[in-house]
Amino acid sequence: MPDFLSDQDIYLFAEGTNNRMYEHLGAHLVGEGAHFALWAPNARRVSVIGDFNGWRPDANELFPSESGIWRGHIPEAQEGNTYKYRIETAAGGVREKADPYAFHAEVPPKTASVVWGLDYEWNDEEWMSTRGAHNAHDAPMSIYELHVGSWRKKSRAESFSYRELAPILARYLVDMGYTHVEMLPVTEHPFFPSWGYQATGYFAPTSRFGTPQDFMFLVDALHRSGIGVILDWVPSHFATDPHGLEFFDGTHLYEHADPRKGWHPDWNSAIFNYGRNEVRSFLLSSAMFWLDKYHIDGLRVDAVASMLYLDYSRKEGEWEPNVHGGNENLEAISFLQTLNRDAYGAMPGTVTVAEESTAWPGVSKPVDFGGLGFGFKWDMGWMHDTLAYFQREPIHRKYHQNDLTFRGLYQYDENFVLSLSHDEVVHGKGSMVNKMPGDEWQQFANLRALYAYMYALPGKKLLFMGSEFGQRSEWSVDRGLDWWVLDHPNHAGMAEFTKALNAIYRSESALYARDFNQDGMSWVDAGDADSSVLSFMRHGPDGDVLVVANFTPVVRDDYRVGVDGDHDWQVVLNTDDEAFWGTGKGSRGTSVPEAVPMHGRSHSLKLGIPPLGVLFLRRSSGATGGDA
Repeated sequence: MPDFLSDQDIYLFAEGTNNRMYEHLGAHLVGEGAHFALWAPNARRVSVIGDFNGWRPDANELFPSESGIWRGHIPEAQEGNTYKYRIETAAGGVREKADPYAFHAEVPPKTASVVWGLDYEWNDEEWMSTRGAHNAHDAPMSIYELHVGSWRKKSRAESFSYRELAPILARYLVDMGYTHVEMLPVTEHPFFPSWGYQATGYFAPTSRFGTPQDFMFLVDALHRSGIGVILDWVPSHFATDPHGLEFFDGTHLYEHADPRKGWHPDWNSAIFNYGRNEVRSFLLSSAMFWLDKYHIDGLRVDAVASMLYLDYSRKEGEWEPNVHGGNENLEAISFLQTLNRDAYGAMPGTVTVAEESTAWPGVSKPVDFGGLGFGFKWDMGWMHDTLAYFQREPIHRKYHQNDLTFRGLYQYDENFVLSLSHDEVVHGKGSMVNKMPGDEWQQFANLRALYAYMYALPGKKLLFMGSEFGQRSEWSVDRGLDWWVLDHPNHAGMAEFTKALNAIYRSESALYARDFNQDGMSWVDAGDADSSVLSFMRHGPDGDVLVVANFTPVVRDDYRVGVDGDHDWQVVLNTDDEAFWGTGKGSRGTSVPEAVPMHGRSHSLKLGIPPLGVLFLRRSSGATGGDA
């Protein structure tokens, strides 16, 4: 019988630095049977019960060690067998637990783990050898956020499997021009309406849609189509179902024993004990596992703010200060820094993204310079301010232009992702298009203007599924998207617009190459609040893009915008194009500058800015001439 655990493995596990424990703990198939290893240091007795031994508690006992790891070999265990650990606690109780390191699980509501191997023949060598360029700070990143089980359905009750989804999703993302897909958590979870955010299996893709190899097939297909794959990953809290991690061996093993640190009041879930070394090794191993075994390109870490602050969502007296008297969770900070250092050090070309909703400094700053070390951070402030602005009637927007321009004060503080995510279209918040004011035409025009403005700003982009074609109904995990609405011209035009926007974004380096450099954007005029018009330049290695936005339904004819030099400017996007269900108003073709100084610049363009519309113009390098 091979030994899956060396003294060095155990030492690093106890030190909190072993990020490959999935190679050592759990169930591992060998030539004959399977080897089992479980960390349960406070158990009095541990046995493996399963369908290979009739679930008898005395058939296959594991042997303890000083490290708290129980081990044993079971010749009868084969791939596909179901099992749990039967743990007798020091207090004399009995707990039957799923394997924390299981690679596969029964389809919920069943709760047993499944003995499974991870052999798979990958065909994504080309992507893997170049993915670092796709995930770089100076690369375009247009991310499609997706819930696997509710994107499309075969019937009202049945989702597509991973394998069935693979060709459909890959074709759609390529056709729409996205660069990445971000999946809501696929880690095994007992309650489907939790969307995967209440996990029990940190090393197993949910079996609702197939086997581990089926999920690998999906990732493989996306990579072969040139699409990067990011997973939501949740180290901030975990589900408290009886078969899961809570009170695992009769003690608070994975969660913090103090409820002020170990219980999440918002989500009624348990919080990991980030100060316990073996728990740190568990979480680090989970992160590395997805990057390693499933070729995942990035992890979006959920609810980072709830990890950073001891008083997060707690009233006075419900939290305990750290050793310095502050509200920072020093153990969680250390864990996140180690996570990012390990991910970037061991898996080059991958990325980590923080959902961090406060102004914590240095989230995307390197650890060596005092930061948390994430590659990117969601810009939650931009999302809140911008949606507040767009939800106002246009007549009132002139009083709130600061909601849009304020971001200019901090937009280079972090490496931001501008996100309009699933959180904005659930729990009574309404769909993206239904947030917009006005009649039906104005709602869709507003939405096109919002997306164009989002794509024009510095930062990577993320849009939740269904928002790309203006689905009116709020997202529900229990049904697929309303694909039938694409038979209507307003939704079809919205889809065509998003497709065109992605294409222009990817083709114009000025819109992405200097997202995080202060020379990547300059305002032309941020002060015309009375007209609710904004204009600015994006600068890139291949030239500039001028962006002019009108956030009222009034057409702005002969509107002057300052430019430098006498080069022509070509309109590359007009959000009011008839192909997008617009009215066809505003400038098209080539605009010729006149020697009329404006906005502190030597020349100016006379433009027609469409109602509730945005223009993107590229500076031409050829001769002047054309129409405006």
